[in-house]
Amino acid sequence: MDLVAKRSINCEQGAVRAVRYNVDGSYCLSCGSDKKIKLWNPRSGLLLKTYGGHADEVMDAAGSCESSYIVSASLDKSVIYWDVSTGLPVRRLRGHAGGVTCIRFNEESSIAVSGSKDNTVACWDIRTRKLDAVQTMREAKDCITALVVSEHKIISSSLDGSIRQYDIRAGELVCDTIGVPITYLVQTRDGQCLLAACSDGTIRLIDNDSGELLAEYKGHRVDDYTIECGIIAADTKIISGSAEGAAIVWDLLEGKEVRRLRIGSEVVHSLAPHPTGSDILFARKRHLEVWGKPEEDEEDVIE
Repeated sequence: MDLVAKRSINCEQGAVRAVRYNVDGSYCLSCGSDKKIKLWNPRSGLLLKTYGGHADEVMDAAGSCESSYIVSASLDKSVIYWDVSTGLPVRRLRGHAGGVTCIRFNEESSIAVSGSKDNTVACWDIRTRKLDAVQTMREAKDCITALVVSEHKIISSSLDGSIRQYDIRAGELVCDTIGVPITYLVQTRDGQCLLAACSDGTIRLIDNDSGELLAEYKGHRVDDYTIECGIIAADTKIISGSAEGAAIVWDLLEGKEVRRLRIGSEVVHSLAPHPTGSDILFARKRHLEVWGKPEEDEEDVIE
């Protein structure tokens, strides 16, 4: 787990709320408190495009499977579907009664799934001109904090302490209650486990089928922040941001801390592991930080 700082980018968009890679990791997105989304080449640090159209802070964004479109979620209660190349909004989707906190595409990028402070998860058919949500899930009792969307499942986490798995094919809902507010959720690449970051400063590894608690990871500082976590190194390591300006790496199986990366002095709250390589994006205050293995060749990237 030899990771070094490769690049620091001042995003110049107020506080960076989230950092996300596109589907193949050649580009990345930063979401700002200045109501804008920025598209970057993370290897060169080059700003490629700025997307402006929201009326409040942008909390999350996702790129489509062919990297032609972006969806973004904002505290202005709307979801915007963007054309990457023109930088213009294709569609603005309003239907949430509260700020939108998280957004994901399905695998074909035909449906956008959003979670909101209004306690609902909404599905939008973005390939049609239909402006209303095609489905809205209202089971949560508190703010939706994160989403995992697979071929036939939508999994949501909420501050009500529960993980809800909606099986779209079977029309079934399975609810696993952790009992502590869940602030972030990711799935292992093999789809067998979920990793839930909780407000009590514990990250919990949960079996996707049984809901059984498999492991716990501690040692990072949460304070009152929403701190994201991720799974790296082919599902063998867990990584999380921390309120003291660091990122902590644990061994997934043993649960012990194996590395502590000193990112800076500010809270490291958002992160995104590269979909195929070893690079990791971190957000701290106004900056996007790129870390990775030092020996990875900079020349093998398609510009």
